[in-house]
Amino acid sequence: MVHAAVRAGGAAGRAARGRVRQRGLDLATTPGRLWLVLIGLVLLSLAWGALAAFTATRYASAASSVVTTNEPLSLDAQRIYAKLSDANDAATTAFLTGGIEPAAARQRYLSDISTASSAIENATAQVGAGPGNAARDLATLAADLPAYTQEVGNADADNRLALPLGAAYLREASGLMRITLLPAAKDLYAAQNASLSDASAQATGLPLFLITAVIGLAVGYLVYRASRWLRGRTNRVLNVGLVAAGALVVISLAWLAAAYTGARGDLLDAQARGSATVEAAAQVGIVAQEAHADESLTLIDNTGDDSYQTDYKKQESALGPGPGTLLAAASTAASGTPAAKAVAAAVSDAQAWFAAHKKVRALDGNGNHLKAVMSVLGTQPGDAGASFSRLSADLDSAIASDQAVFDSTARSAASAYTGLEAVVIAAALLMAAACAWGLSRRIAEYR
Repeated sequence: MVHAAVRAGGAAGRAARGRVRQRGLDLATTPGRLWLVLIGLVLLSLAWGALAAFTATRYASAASSVVTTNEPLSLDAQRIYAKLSDANDAATTAFLTGGIEPAAARQRYLSDISTASSAIENATAQVGAGPGNAARDLATLAADLPAYTQEVGNADADNRLALPLGAAYLREASGLMRITLLPAAKDLYAAQNASLSDASAQATGLPLFLITAVIGLAVGYLVYRASRWLRGRTNRVLNVGLVAAGALVVISLAWLAAAYTGARGDLLDAQARGSATVEAAAQVGIVAQEAHADESLTLIDNTGDDSYQTDYKKQESALGPGPGTLLAAASTAASGTPAAKAVAAAVSDAQAWFAAHKKVRALDGNGNHLKAVMSVLGTQPGDAGASFSRLSADLDSAIASDQAVFDSTARSAASAYTGLEAVVIAAALLMAAACAWGLSRRIAEYR
């Protein structure tokens, strides 16, 4: 009877343990381990999808901001800087004629001021009125530009009446432009260029992509190991669900890699063949405009002060061409780009302008003031005005051509990420479903 009781107790214990196994996972059994692998692979698939989607979103957002936010702001800042400098040059050059300024010069001045004002408004609307340096620069520009135009208006009014006070007003206007407006515009341009570079760096950065790629490969390897383990337990050659899950992780990772590689290449190309030339050519143009204004102010100023000519020589030295000069930097930046021909022409025309300027100074120094003025305003070969006009046209052409390269290439980079987030999320959900389906079929065989 004792043995019978022991056997009965043992049977009851085994039955109780069986009931426990039915209520939970027994990792000592194959079905329990299959359930554990199923849950792990489903969670791993969903985690991979979340990481891949996060990575795709970060890169897509950065690439999109380059096109929709940072590039327009940088372009507005460059336009403000260039147009203010050109407006000052137009105002001083027109003043040389005496009396009523030429209609073309007046229209150029008004167009520059209008374009600069619109760009200031656009940039202010995007940057806002916060405490940053860009907001302060824009506030300075918005506040002082009307004062500058008022000074120029006073100078023009007195010049039409042949009053010598007009030259004083013009000097005041030029001083306000050089001391306040142009430095603010230059700082704004530098800040927006830095912001554009930061956005491009974020859109082309390697660390996040490499981390995601390594994790994606690890996920694929774990799916492969799970398939090998399942083959050893069930003697099945392939599990269709796990094979599909492995294929999906490879496809989503490959799609992410292709999008990133293409976008990164486009953005780096946009910087090298677009924005670098635009920035370098814009710097040449602004310094050349300041020098041209100095050329005119030297002839306008009748006080005997040579400070404007001294400033002109400084600008000429900065322009070059020669090692370390702005024209040399522009030539290097434009090498291999559509702007290369225009920049090469700008170098030649700058040298012709410098040579013509020497003749202007010689004429003015020998008492031929009228001939000197006619050369600065002239359009004939050998005139300083004609050489400067060709230089300006060359630089405008270079900026326009490589700006177009930057814009089209950056847009191509942003479009590379189109639909990527949806693809990796869908792939992750399908991976989870495939793992659950494939392993649940094996679990069902043990019931």
